[in-house]
Amino acid sequence: MPAADRPWLTVVGIGDGGLSSLTGEALDAIEGAGTIFGGERHLAMLGETRAETVLWDKPFADALDRLMARAGTPTVVLATGDPMWFGVGASLARHVRPGEMRVLPAPSAFSLAAAKLGWPIQTATCLTVHGRPVDQLSRHLFPAERLLILSEGAGSPREIARLLTSRGFGQSRLVVLEHLGGEREAIRETIAAGYDLADGADLNLVAVECVAGRAATPRPTVAGLPDDAFVHDGKMTKRTLRALAIAALEPMPGALLWDIGAGAGSIAVEWLRAAPRARAVAIEPKPERCAMIAENAATLGVPELLIIEGQAPQAYAGLDAPDAIFIGGGLSGGVFEAAWEALKPGGRMVAHAVTLESEAILIDLHGRLGGELMRIAIDRAETVGPFRGFKPAMPVIHWHLSKPYPRPQASPGQAG
Repeated sequence: MPAADRPWLTVVGIGDGGLSSLTGEALDAIEGAGTIFGGERHLAMLGETRAETVLWDKPFADALDRLMARAGTPTVVLATGDPMWFGVGASLARHVRPGEMRVLPAPSAFSLAAAKLGWPIQTATCLTVHGRPVDQLSRHLFPAERLLILSEGAGSPREIARLLTSRGFGQSRLVVLEHLGGEREAIRETIAAGYDLADGADLNLVAVECVAGRAATPRPTVAGLPDDAFVHDGKMTKRTLRALAIAALEPMPGALLWDIGAGAGSIAVEWLRAAPRARAVAIEPKPERCAMIAENAATLGVPELLIIEGQAPQAYAGLDAPDAIFIGGGLSGGVFEAAWEALKPGGRMVAHAVTLESEAILIDLHGRLGGELMRIAIDRAETVGPFRGFKPAMPVIHWHLSKPYPRPQASPGQAG
């Protein structure tokens, strides 16, 4: 292959065994590099080298600028294990074209841990708390579930044990695997509620076999969690209507939701739980409700929820275009119009109304834009003296539709 057609950047996955564990192709890439980027631990493995070595520093944007300045010259980035699995390779792939970069992975920590434990890796959920809140693990806690979790550092296993215990999974078995594949490899085991391990190596992975105790409340990922799963002040889309709204919003992997007038954030929280890599923005003007949203997001395992304290439509400024929008109330003042303009073609719009004024707005929008309009009344059985009877809740107007794609422009000279 001509030199001009070869990738200038090689990302080399390296295990705890160091250079001796690398393939000939990886060693050749390191030998031929003019510059080698890596963490302190990785660069220490190199020993003497003719290449310029650059410590991969933070923030990522600064390190990326330094790396891109070497474009066109043979450059290596050293990474741990499989760079494309929660690694720097995945980040670099967003900035470097595939033809300019090759990735030479080593066995991932997940694979090494699964081999040590005898767990078929497809039966475990692979996660990381490196640079992510430990609270996110909450949405993966189910009886008999197996988790493999990359740690942030030596203190992560203790934090994970504390979270498990607080969620009623204190009897879960934890195995801490350190320096997998290296000379300092160590495997230690304990129970979450009785965590008794001294902090060990920064480089570790935690394996968890989940055991649900009597205090555990495992939450399914399907829409319609019980209302008491959320902290709220009454301003919340209730369970039945929430399930209907989420179904109409159609959560999909990587899709972005705007939850406008979020209240307790129940729609945004359930959206994030429903699809992998989903994103959501909760827009709420009242600070006390923003605090409730943050608490609900942490408790239910979606701390990545972006909360914007502000008034719609002004709060839309600077946000990415959404794939779906939910408006739980307050349709006047340009709230709908600006949201509809921002919604991607093919995106889903769902709105609820309980007041006559908001109902009139939805009826008008349905007449102009179409979609599906429903009036939903729910009666619940409650005690009436010594007997039981059905008590009606306020009816809710539910409207949903998909934004049409623009009509293709007729080409010049095409008959009308």
